[in-house]
Amino acid sequence: MAADNTSAHNAELEPTIFSAVITPHRSLGRAGFLILMAVFGGISFIAGIVFFIAGAWPVFGFFGLDVALLYWAFRLNYRSAGAYEEVTVTSSTLTVRKVSHRGAAREWVLNPLWVKIAKVTHEEYGIEHLLLVSRGKQLAVANFLGPDEKASFAQELGNALHQARRGPARTVLE
Repeated sequence: MAADNTSAHNAELEPTIFSAVITPHRSLGRAGFLILMAVFGGISFIAGIVFFIAGAWPVFGFFGLDVALLYWAFRLNYRSAGAYEEVTVTSSTLTVRKVSHRGAAREWVLNPLWVKIAKVTHEEYGIEHLLLVSRGKQLAVANFLGPDEKASFAQELGNALHQARRGPARTVLE
């Protein structure tokens, strides 16, 4: 390591003031998905058999197509759940790392001294967007969260930024 790379080395040794990993919420777990597919598939099969016996045999295939499309839609939904955001605050950096469901990552490193949190609120809904503003540029964060969760996240992140602005805490050993 070169002597002029000490700032990168110090960043690794800095204590983390705040760290959060934000993931998309999925209300239906694996067991619920299997139950839903079994019930929907069973009802579709029974209804298809009724139509088949009545002589409308092409309808049976459409019931099967409905089950296949529902399965495909849920698989796409669960695959997109692999996306996440990481927000980390130390006394000298605010790092935001966004990873898509395909694994593509983008990272922003900001100075916590210059970052402000901006909120876009709706009168009835609450906080719609949280933005980190630094040097005239905006970065949207916490898009996966609901309005109340965004308010809580903004409060905690604001506290961490305030602590970072005060500088690193030093303890006196006696």
